[in-house]
Formats: sequence, C-alpha cells, structure tokens
Amino acid sequence: MKLCWSRALTVVPTLALAVGLVTAAPASAGAPTVSSGWNNFSCKPSAAHPRPVVLAHGTFGNAVDNWLGLAPYLVHRGYCVFSLDYGQLPGVPFFHGLGAVDASARQLAVYVDRVLAATGASKTDIVGHSQGGMMPRVYLKSHGGADKVNALIGLAPSNHGTDLNGLTRLLDHFPGAKEYIDASAPGLSDQIAGSDTLSRLNDGGDTVPGVHYTVIATRYDEVVTPYRTQFLEGPDVHNVLLQDLCPSDRSEHVAIGLADRVAFHETANALDPAHATPTTCDVN
Repeated sequence: MKLCWSRALTVVPTLALAVGLVTAAPASAGAPTVSSGWNNFSCKPSAAHPRPVVLAHGTFGNAVDNWLGLAPYLVHRGYCVFSLDYGQLPGVPFFHGLGAVDASARQLAVYVDRVLAATGASKTDIVGHSQGGMMPRVYLKSHGGADKVNALIGLAPSNHGTDLNGLTRLLDHFPGAKEYIDASAPGLSDQIAGSDTLSRLNDGGDTVPGVHYTVIATRYDEVVTPYRTQFLEGPDVHNVLLQDLCPSDRSEHVAIGLADRVAFHETANALDPAHATPTTCDVN
C-alpha cells in the first residue's frame, strides 16, 4: 500500500517523526553499497574478529545513513561490516523500517544467510538502532536466528515499545488514526507499547538461549520512552546506561546511533568482550 503522506502528517505528526527518525539527510539512491570494507562481500573475517557484523537501521532509517559513524568505526577496527535495508514501503524511497516487524525479521533472516555464505562464518553479530535493536529479536525467536547469531547489541532499542512520553494515548482521540497507521505503516504501530507484536515477542521471556545481549541506552531518549523499557532481562544480558559511564553525555535517540563515541566504544566491547577496555568520556 502506498503511504499517503499528506494524510499521515495531519493525523500523526508526532508519532511519525518520533519513532526512530535516525537520518540527517537522504542517502544516494539505490542499494547500500559502500567501499572500504563496509558492505564488501569479498571481506573475510580475521582470526581476531571471526564473525561478520550486520547492522540493522531504525525506523525511517536506511542501510547507509544510519551507519555513517559506526560502520567506518568498526571497519577501522578490523571487522567485516554489512548493513541491510528492511521494512520498505512501495513508493517510499530512503525511509525504511515502516513495514510490519515480522516481515522485516524475515528480510533480516535472508540477509544474514547471504552474509554467512559470503564470509564463510558460522555465526554473525548484529548491531541495531531503535527498531533495528528490537526487530532482530523476532528473527532470533521466530525465524531461526538463534543458531546463527552470537550477540545482539541494541542502541536505544524499542524492546518493550514506546509510549512517546504518553503521546501514543492521544491516538484514541482521533477516530480511525490507529487503524490507518496499522494499515499504512505497521512498523510504527508494532512499536507502540502493548502492541500484539511486542506482546508475542516478550511472552515467555526477553531472551533466547545461546545469544549474548547488550542494550545501550541514554536517559535523554525522547523516542523510546520510558528509556528503561529498552533494557532486557535474562541470564546473558548486559544493560548499559551511557550516563553511568560518562555523566556529561547528552546524546539522545538519534545521536546514540549516529555519532556517540561512548556508545560506539561500548559496542566494540560487546563485540569483543575478551579485549574490552574501560569506557569513559574520553574514548576515541
């Protein structure tokens, strides 16, 4: 279904802008092709970093813009790094992650298989921002991902949904608004706290055995709120609040995925915990 932007912007301007707007400028048209190791399918993981890293963008993001900071950071440290577009809507370029979360998880499954086949690795690590930190959990739980993923690192993930500081309750005052979002951009409504998608995902526990989980959050998140709903519970979970590591860090929802070096350093630590180093305000 083609999204009617004029109607959507009159009915749900706050929701559409808030649930994970992660890009500062549109990417160049086409597939996520970036040189110097990022999305280089001839890249072979090293002994030091034996697993490829798959990056999952947030809502309204894409495979390039969301990762202009983190992807080169990881490539510079010797990782094979890949990123996918998911949740595309017909007629809506650049701004993805709007399709149903379950369908996006199936897209991720196909992409991970492609990465593993190209690199020869048996498992990958996944790093996701916002919806991209939550959606892979559907892949892990329902689409065979648990056997193919070593670690999932979520940057400001919508793990238990968002209430947008209470704004989602306003939908009840606009007859038909919720139904319109469900039909036109289900990736948005799937992330509202209490949605059927999130209820199924979190039923029976937040994690699956065999996967290492890290959540990196900021107390200044204005999108996935309350911010503590991002955290997971389980036997192999590491929840991190940026301000516990660097009290002066003021990053909000966009910056934590796009430019925050404290978050990047914690991501690198989660990818290689055996060689983790202390994270402070002065990390590079």
